[in-house]
Amino acid sequence: MKAQNVNDVRPFIKPKKLNSFGTFKYLNMPDLQFFIWCNQQYRVNRGIYNTIDQWFYEYGIINIYSRRIQLLAFLDSVKEDLNEPHSYKFIRFGHGGLTKRLNDFINNND
Repeated sequence: MKAQNVNDVRPFIKPKKLNSFGTFKYLNMPDLQFFIWCNQQYRVNRGIYNTIDQWFYEYGIINIYSRRIQLLAFLDSVKEDLNEPHSYKFIRFGHGGLTKRLNDFINNND
């Protein structure tokens, strides 16, 4: 499947905070530094991070800046939904759970 830039800037997210994801300095970090920041904020491992990034790319969000905004919005929504103490080192989705959550995220924010 070849990704096309069809969903580049469509606002899937509705910023809840005064400082929206679009203004974060983290979006311009090199990939490894951005991942490390995501890991610290959201307890996401490298495999999950890469899968989410790839999923949004295949969905059609080609621009890295726009894709990172969506990635952060997704992780933020997952963090809010879980609302659990840090019982695990990383966020867990279960078998097929990540894809289901990504689809729900897109469908609920379209």
